[in-house]
Amino acid sequence: MRGRFRVGIFSSAFVVLAGLLFWGAAHWKPDAAAYPVQGVDVSEENGVIAWPTVEAAGADFAYIKATEGADSADPNFAENWEKADAAGLRRGAYHVYSLCRPALDQATNFISIVERDQTALPAAVKLTLSGNCDDRPERAQVLRDLSRFIQMVEAHTGKTIILGLSRDFERNYEISSAIDRPLWLTGFFLRPSYASRDWAMWQASTFRRVKGIQGSTNWNVIQQ
Repeated sequence: MRGRFRVGIFSSAFVVLAGLLFWGAAHWKPDAAAYPVQGVDVSEENGVIAWPTVEAAGADFAYIKATEGADSADPNFAENWEKADAAGLRRGAYHVYSLCRPALDQATNFISIVERDQTALPAAVKLTLSGNCDDRPERAQVLRDLSRFIQMVEAHTGKTIILGLSRDFERNYEISSAIDRPLWLTGFFLRPSYASRDWAMWQASTFRRVKGIQGSTNWNVIQQ
């Protein structure tokens, strides 16, 4: 009987501890004194967003998914774009790059959805192998295609693009040493260091709870 009681106490303590750890992780963000400019990146997966509430919760900016591949557009982009701006957040658009589709078609897709806007943050392109197509072209081809995409998007926006570079994409293709553009890297709770040079933007968490957004969302900081 006493043994069962002890097991029950330990089990309850474990549940409480796990809950505290989850709560802490869900509400953690990098130190605002070190990184005063912080914000979110969102897509249709985040549902309908209450942008004034997000701004009040401490987000200074938002990167909003616009397109993916050659023919996919985020159905919430236009609404998010307009309402984030109205709430006082600076906003930028991003494209999810596909290794299975021509760079020209992908750039055309992005340009058709995102209007040139001098008040917007620079456009970003997310480069990841997770959830992407199964094709793995040679590095030289990827660099040629990506450079073409970048050239077209920069000509349209009038601003230097940001490379959202995942760890697996960088490991396969070593993009950071070949294309000189600001980097957006991922490192959960820890500063990322997997690229050949330092980052301009850090995605520090993918499951932060932010008032105004349903469920978890991505939280980022700018290095100044």
